[in-house]
Amino acid sequence: AGQLRSGQKVLIKGAASGVGSFAVQIAKAFGAEVTGVCSSSKTKMVQEIGADHVLEYQQVKTDLKPQQYDLILDIAAYDSVFNYLPLLKLEGHYVLVGGSIARLFQVMLFGSLISRMSRRRVQCLVQKPSQANLIKLKDLVEAGKIRPFVDRCYSLSEIPTAICAIEQRQVQGKIAIHVS
Repeated sequence: AGQLRSGQKVLIKGAASGVGSFAVQIAKAFGAEVTGVCSSSKTKMVQEIGADHVLEYQQVKTDLKPQQYDLILDIAAYDSVFNYLPLLKLEGHYVLVGGSIARLFQVMLFGSLISRMSRRRVQCLVQKPSQANLIKLKDLVEAGKIRPFVDRCYSLSEIPTAICAIEQRQVQGKIAIHVS
């Protein structure tokens, strides 16, 4: 969705999440300079998976300069897209992957209008699975460029506890369910 190229600057909000942890690694594999945004308790993990820079959510509003990023990948959209538009370079892309229903509707309803008025592309991630993309991912895994970061393993009987941990944003990366 973001047409990522080597040398571009990428901001990934929600970098410690299951999707975000893969996004950081994939962006690095494509040669991007990655800034990961996460809560303070998860900064070490985001550094370990390869982010060049790590910011806590509160720092985004105070520490970032305007027109700095080619791509903002918003895995955890709980703030308005308008808070992040100034951080994008002209012709940059803001891609919403997940978050609150209000943010999803904001981007779905106003994304094309915002794109025309701001010279920055705003969209939700809509991606059909394709064999070509799956082969690219397989190649990155085999080359050791991406790997799952498994926070915890749960038994089948602990699935409600696992779901609760995800909902409360206590998980870093992925969880695994042990089937015996």
